[in-house]
Amino acid sequence: MLPDLLAPGLRAVFCGTAPGLASAARGHYYAGPGNRFWPFLHEAGIVPEPLGPEDDSRVLAHGIGLTDLVKTLAQSHDRGLPYDVPALAAKVAAHRPAWIAFTSKEAGMQAARWLGRPRPGLGEQGWTFEGARVFVLPSPSGRNQGRAAYDGRATRLAWWSELGRLLG
Repeated sequence: MLPDLLAPGLRAVFCGTAPGLASAARGHYYAGPGNRFWPFLHEAGIVPEPLGPEDDSRVLAHGIGLTDLVKTLAQSHDRGLPYDVPALAAKVAAHRPAWIAFTSKEAGMQAARWLGRPRPGLGEQGWTFEGARVFVLPSPSGRNQGRAAYDGRATRLAWWSELGRLLG
């Protein structure tokens, strides 16, 4: 599986559900065909230069970390995954990022459920996760495109851009 890319005091840690099959095969985060994670990071102003999956180890230099809720297997869907929210909580508590950005509603829902909170919508949440502010993003997966709207916004990039503004 993919190693965590974490360091103390990051601006944000992006947390997905589990590595997809393509990401696991290539050994890089968000490497599936059609995945918009890397373009969104740049287009939303979160990183100053275009990056791709092969650049994932460079995110730390931009104050960004990467991890997943499932570290034991790769799967290209979210059904029946062994989510390990307590392990994520320990990582966030140890590294103290300013933000935790869940890269899907499913990932955000798992964290909210663990905290006893209601199912979150997209955007900034009114609660924290181990001291980090929480933002739930629409999934950048190629399978999550072409919808008429994303919780009231026309594009997924609109949500990513809001996070970019919050991160400064």
